[in-house]
Amino acid sequence: MLYHSTTTPSHQVDLKEAILRSLPPDNGLYMPDKLPVLDPAFWQIWHELTFPEIGIAVADAFFGEDVPPQALVDIVEGTVTFDAPLVTLGPGDHILELFHGPTLAFKDFGARFMARLMAWLTRGEDRELTVLVATSGDTGGAVASAFHNVPGTRVIILYPQGKVSGLQEKQLTALGGNITALEIQGSFDDCQALVKSAFLDRELSERLNLTSANSINLARLVPQSFYYIHAARQLPEGVTPTFVIPSGNFGNLTAGLLAMQLGLPVDHLVAATNRNDVVPEFLRSGQYTPRPSVPTISNAMDVGAPSNFVRMQALFGGSWEAMKTRISGMTFTDDQTRAAIRTVKALYNYEIDPHGAVGWLAAQKWRAGHPGTATVTLETAHPAKFPDVMEAELGANCLEIPERLAILAERQKVATLLPADKAVFRDWLLR
Repeated sequence: MLYHSTTTPSHQVDLKEAILRSLPPDNGLYMPDKLPVLDPAFWQIWHELTFPEIGIAVADAFFGEDVPPQALVDIVEGTVTFDAPLVTLGPGDHILELFHGPTLAFKDFGARFMARLMAWLTRGEDRELTVLVATSGDTGGAVASAFHNVPGTRVIILYPQGKVSGLQEKQLTALGGNITALEIQGSFDDCQALVKSAFLDRELSERLNLTSANSINLARLVPQSFYYIHAARQLPEGVTPTFVIPSGNFGNLTAGLLAMQLGLPVDHLVAATNRNDVVPEFLRSGQYTPRPSVPTISNAMDVGAPSNFVRMQALFGGSWEAMKTRISGMTFTDDQTRAAIRTVKALYNYEIDPHGAVGWLAAQKWRAGHPGTATVTLETAHPAKFPDVMEAELGANCLEIPERLAILAERQKVATLLPADKAVFRDWLLR
């Protein structure tokens, strides 16, 4: 299969170029030339399939023309080694827990799949691959875990100074080995701009053999579509869900659109955001106006210029009218988010993290306007990753810290402080 740029559709590349180079030279994003649809035979048996079997079918639909069947099986089975269970809080109110992976965040699915696909694409080569990633919280930890000590890779993670939680920061900075953390004096948008600048510098990109682990990379999005299908099959027969997605860079929502394209019956998608509401504002007004992000307690969603918006536009042929019929946007404040954390605990004895709490608020609002519908809110990270917020709302020692997080507390942070300056960043890469 060929892959084209969202900016210049005539620019086409093969799978290896699309995945390893990540970003087209025109600053668009890569999309498959043909969007696959799963065979009707799949939809006759999908409720009986295991989570890995669903993943294998989806991966084959996207990559089967270029990756042999056994290689895809190995990639998916090495990725999906943990579950994404559906928890029901009340009638029509479901939570999809995506935090059961090694770094306790939904990014584990995409990062683990991407690391394995890249390893297959570069098999037999002896040139080091430099993986660049910007993170607003969870991406960096998932990528660090997925690529840690993988031979032939060097991982460089950029994160905004003072804008990730303490445990998230330890996940980025305490592994060592082939993982390097850059603490950027700026916002996530600044980090993302630095990463993109490196890829658009084609001489630099070729010289360092750069690839991206952000959701600009299609290999991150496809495996995230696995769990939309897995979630829907856990619902009672005949229930068509509305998925509510806490959204920042909009890769997770784009994965939901890919699942719908594959044939998954979905009633609607709701993009739930904090004060960084660029996409909800577009859905309301038709005007897309990126702006500097503002910090919130749901920090992984603090994105003012979401990169996957261009993919969303491409999937709807550039039509605002078509997009707003399938996606609604809602935005909530920190005060509302804090209240939701307390309410969910009081009503259901369930701890929901600040990102899932934004989603839960949107789900309540959606069902209030659409009685009888079923919502599935994506709980994207374990609440223990945000101890300051959770303890402020629920009290000291309100959470049991999973061992794989607890052991990070004693590890030393190692990071290089850099300004949000493209020339300085380029010089650092070439040092």
